[in-house]
Amino acid sequence: MEQPKKEQSVGCHSAEGLSVSASAQTGGHITAPVLSHTTVTGNITVITNVSGSSNPADTHSQNPGKTSQNLKDGCKKLICSEYAYVTEYNSLPGEHVLLTDRYTELLIIQRHREQSEREKEIRSRGEKFFTARANENYITVEKFFSPDDRGLIPKAVVLQGNPGNGKSFTAMKIMLDWASGKLYAENFDFIFHLKCKEINQISGEKSLAEFLRYSQSLTPAQISQILQHSSERVLFLVDGFDELKLSQDNMSNLSLPTDVQTPASPESTLKALLSGRLLPESFLLVTTRSTATDTLSKLLKKQPQRFTDITGFSERGVEEYFQRFFKDDQLLQTQAYEHVKANETLFTACFIPVICWIICTVFRERCRDGLDASSGLDTTTSIYVDFVSTLLEHHCQGLSQSVPSLLRSLGQLAERGMLEQQVLFNEKSVSETVSDPANIPFLCKFLFRRRIRQETMFSFMHLSFQEFFTALYYVLMSEEESQRAVIKLIEGTKLYRSSVIQFLFGLCNKEVSSSLMESHSVSVSPTVRALLEEWILQVITDKKKYLNEPIDLFFFHCLYELHEEDFVRETLESFETIKMSYDPLRMTDCRVLLYCLQCCSHIRSLNLQHYSLTPETLKILQPAVCRSQELWLDLMDFSDDDVGLLISALGEDKKVNSLRFSNSFLSDQALQRVLNSLSRQRSVAELYLTVKTITTSTAVILMNHLCNNEITGEMSVVVNENSHEESLCSCLRASNTFGGIICPGFDENLKALLSFLMSEPDVTYVTLNVMDLTESWASRILPHLQVFPNLNHIRVGCVREEFDELGISWSFNESQTDRDLRLFFTAQNFTQSDVLFRTSDSPTPLSLSEFCLTGPQSELLNIDWKSVIQIFCKFKDKPITEMCGEDFDEKMDALLSLLPSVCGLKTVEMKMSDLTVNLAVRIISLIQTCPGLHNVNSPEFNEHVNALLSFLNSVPGLKFICVGVASLTESWVTRILSLIQTCPSLQRVR
Repeated sequence: MEQPKKEQSVGCHSAEGLSVSASAQTGGHITAPVLSHTTVTGNITVITNVSGSSNPADTHSQNPGKTSQNLKDGCKKLICSEYAYVTEYNSLPGEHVLLTDRYTELLIIQRHREQSEREKEIRSRGEKFFTARANENYITVEKFFSPDDRGLIPKAVVLQGNPGNGKSFTAMKIMLDWASGKLYAENFDFIFHLKCKEINQISGEKSLAEFLRYSQSLTPAQISQILQHSSERVLFLVDGFDELKLSQDNMSNLSLPTDVQTPASPESTLKALLSGRLLPESFLLVTTRSTATDTLSKLLKKQPQRFTDITGFSERGVEEYFQRFFKDDQLLQTQAYEHVKANETLFTACFIPVICWIICTVFRERCRDGLDASSGLDTTTSIYVDFVSTLLEHHCQGLSQSVPSLLRSLGQLAERGMLEQQVLFNEKSVSETVSDPANIPFLCKFLFRRRIRQETMFSFMHLSFQEFFTALYYVLMSEEESQRAVIKLIEGTKLYRSSVIQFLFGLCNKEVSSSLMESHSVSVSPTVRALLEEWILQVITDKKKYLNEPIDLFFFHCLYELHEEDFVRETLESFETIKMSYDPLRMTDCRVLLYCLQCCSHIRSLNLQHYSLTPETLKILQPAVCRSQELWLDLMDFSDDDVGLLISALGEDKKVNSLRFSNSFLSDQALQRVLNSLSRQRSVAELYLTVKTITTSTAVILMNHLCNNEITGEMSVVVNENSHEESLCSCLRASNTFGGIICPGFDENLKALLSFLMSEPDVTYVTLNVMDLTESWASRILPHLQVFPNLNHIRVGCVREEFDELGISWSFNESQTDRDLRLFFTAQNFTQSDVLFRTSDSPTPLSLSEFCLTGPQSELLNIDWKSVIQIFCKFKDKPITEMCGEDFDEKMDALLSLLPSVCGLKTVEMKMSDLTVNLAVRIISLIQTCPGLHNVNSPEFNEHVNALLSFLNSVPGLKFICVGVASLTESWVTRILSLIQTCPSLQRVR
């Protein structure tokens, strides 16, 4: 076995202090320099360095393997100490934080995304943005040097990412984890961290061993030994390749160093390392911005390679970052995260770690200054301005133009994209507008395949940054150009204009404009602010004065970004009620609306119908709801745990015009709590609640509330359609228009209904309105209701249009032998006339508006209800209000033919428009076959009837008679029929 090589040296010092040395590997030869005519004093030392040892006394006594391990352990210990703490952008001298307290896992993909994917992500916001990210396949740092699909281990890994996305932080975490034994222990014995920003500061020519001394606490001799003897166990972590100052000279491999001892410029040495000319067995991990990836690919020749793209945080990563930042203050962490999540634009931007740091820092500073952290950040624009300032200061070295000039060129590019609805820009259009785009931290660079070639595209980090730079561009123009651009914008109809206008209002905020002036000598024209204020004041005033329209959420966002309380009050001073337009109400909107309402104490009425506030959004608006005296609220997704929030928001003595729950799963206990809260209000008009299930307890709760509280509208309790619990019915509804409780859908739950009624033995009056007037109602429910001793009236109404709102009433009259029952069929709530059915094909249409039977309940309840219901429902596929005379006669004949089977029938009452011959004949037949029908037929009565009809027969040209009688007897019918037959001019009898 080949023995480990040893380094041997001969050193000689002359009297004048001259030092001469020579070295060679074991097995090589040393040719000592010729020292002629020289007197040597002192010692001549022969040194054998084993694995880099520099201690001559231990040269021959040390174990090579042990020495190497000692070196590695010592190096790791120093790295752990050096990388344990980090300084932040705003750290004062001596301030630092633990790296592990800040580092949060980032999303890293190992593929080039398609153009459509890039564009979709740039345009998406909020939950959609993060949901799309959740569906991606990601790689972790631990897997960077794992075998690929072909079993090959990559020799070089490229970690691409945008400025502020965490590339350098990830590099530092890799160093710390390796030194702590948590990462790459099986892969690498040494990792050398090369920071390109520091490499730029190195002057002169140096060998790689000397070069690395700037980043490691090892001597050049030790580094040389490591690199020459175990380069296959070495990883070079090159951080910030995009910051490296590269020249076009020395690009030829012939001029690059090939040995670790060969001096060269830092640039040449790094190029040799990347190209594989130097230490080809070693491994590389290079971080770079996307704007420099193509340059890197020309230099990086090691194969195989793995490309990775660091894309920032996931939604969970954002939350974790806030938890780590505020690990000692749970309340502040919750307030900060909830505020950011409520702002869709900011929440989306939080995929960039630097944005998270800025927001958390602002919250922390507010808390330290004694301000209410729960009130959140000032504006979205202020965070974007801070982000731009941070990148300009820390990620934008060596600019070839002034900051105002850079911002103006970026704004011009952004505006062009907004006008053309474009988020990806080709290289030519970018170069025409922006100088040196590859070094601009606000732009991202992508390479896409175009058949047989590549195409370079640029974009802003997200559409919201493009909108921000567009607004910034308008205030950076000359005053005259700025006025024209702003007027054109606010008078336009482009979809994008709302976001740009909001950023314009934010840039006009006094604190933001002052910050821009102090940091970057950028001034915002007072004329722009005056234009914007005049415009929004006019628009909102017109909505109130002329149109009485609800206010768009967009205008509230503009007022919020301006963040001037006096102007908000001035703008909304004519409003007593805030009624929002029908836009979806997000948490961001609630924050904005709350701010505006808190500026206007005179507004005491809040109409949020059609908005469906969730528990989260109601919590944000709770102060405004509490203060309001008149409310319209729509709520959704409420559970029992959320009812307390609603009760707290409602308070007492409010005028609740509407309170609607949708997609909620309230229990009976929660329903009771809601109703108790409503009983403490001044008035309640409309109430709609969705519950888990309706039980007998639910009905009792609702009835008790109705008995003790007045409602001016409709009150409904509906089972949630997604509930899987067994329910008594699907809905309970109370209304002052119906006069009772409506219970649709009871047909399949008759047993439960009867059980409920049995629990109320004192019931005397029952009103039921049903969706379908079926046989079951009459044949099954009514006989059971006989057992209620105090029940004396039942009314059933059908509310479906196809049944023409048919009503059936039963009332009981006590008798000694049996309870007589009066059964009424009546029409209810008709728009034209209260009729059960009528003809429509003659000048004098026939109609039946009331039909009533009286007889023993034991007999009436056994009637053929199926036939009765069929008669009162549709007739021959035609609505019952649209039938011809033949249909009418057929229907009346069918109805009267059912009556002879009812034993003991005492009275039949019909309210009709006309008495026809056919109907008169049919009534006579009924009277003759039903002996129980009361028949008033005294001699005196017959004498008067005969005299009346004789008189009528003597009237020439008689066309119409109307006779009202207490009881239509056989004698009456016979005489009237005779009159109709003997008086040819008679056309109508009523």
